[in-house]
Amino acid sequence: MTNKNSHFVAPIEETPLLATDTLKTDQAPLSLWADAWRKLRRRPLFIISALLILALVVVALFPGLFSSVAPNEGCELANSEGGPTAGHPFGFTFQGCDIYSRVIHGTQASLSVGVLAVLCVLIVGVTFGALAGFYGGWLDIVLARLGDIFFALPLILGALVITQLPVFRQNKSVWTVVLVIAVLAWPQMARITRGAVIEVRNADFVTAARALGVSKFSALVRHVLPNALAPVIVLATLELGVFIVAEATLSFLGIGLPEGIMSWGHDIAAAQSSIRTKPEILLYPAAALSITVLSFIMLGDAVRDALDPKSRQR
Repeated sequence: MTNKNSHFVAPIEETPLLATDTLKTDQAPLSLWADAWRKLRRRPLFIISALLILALVVVALFPGLFSSVAPNEGCELANSEGGPTAGHPFGFTFQGCDIYSRVIHGTQASLSVGVLAVLCVLIVGVTFGALAGFYGGWLDIVLARLGDIFFALPLILGALVITQLPVFRQNKSVWTVVLVIAVLAWPQMARITRGAVIEVRNADFVTAARALGVSKFSALVRHVLPNALAPVIVLATLELGVFIVAEATLSFLGIGLPEGIMSWGHDIAAAQSSIRTKPEILLYPAAALSITVLSFIMLGDAVRDALDPKSRQR
């Protein structure tokens, strides 16, 4: 009869625990950013989007390397809606301007507005959101209500109203469009930053820093914000594509960039008269806009997946 209190112990040579439960002690644990970069390098989505964005940046910075024809020069009505020829691979617009040159030079304005608008939104949104989330109290209430006022205005509809003010209507420029977008788009960035700061502010390392005599503001800048930037970076990447679309939409409606500055929105609006006879005139600037926005959306999705804490391996 087997004793109820007896236990069967397998021989040590039959257990593979010594082989499987090994731990690499000579390798330091990866930080959030190092682990995210390791994941990003292995994702085809990130590689493709990064290469596309790099190509767009090169085109925007050095348009003369890709087109020797100025977008607003050499326009002849004799070439109106003409097909591709030597040196003009995309053909000509209704006004006889080179489509390829206009698409190349339009990259600069779109990326400039998108990048500058994101920087302005980051400055305003991160500042307000961090202060509201970390200090709380009446400051959080005031900033939250202020954000709700702007958050209630849709981006395009609000831009339509603001750009009709005399100060904006008489001074159209890249900075005017950037300012209008930043004024209307900062509340979402502030909300994301506020939530991330609230999640981090009660962490043990923040409490330890405060116990060692670090002031509240120093703890916010040195300890809280660096650990709350992951969702902010993801949102900024996604919003860059949104702002490029917003600029093209405003220019399409005639209230965005002035006519002297190349914009894909202007070309899409001008191509409406040729959509039945020459639809490719509209296709080229629309395709450039779509590829640009899609590149930033893919990059944002890849960065979001890489910075997701739930996907990190322990």
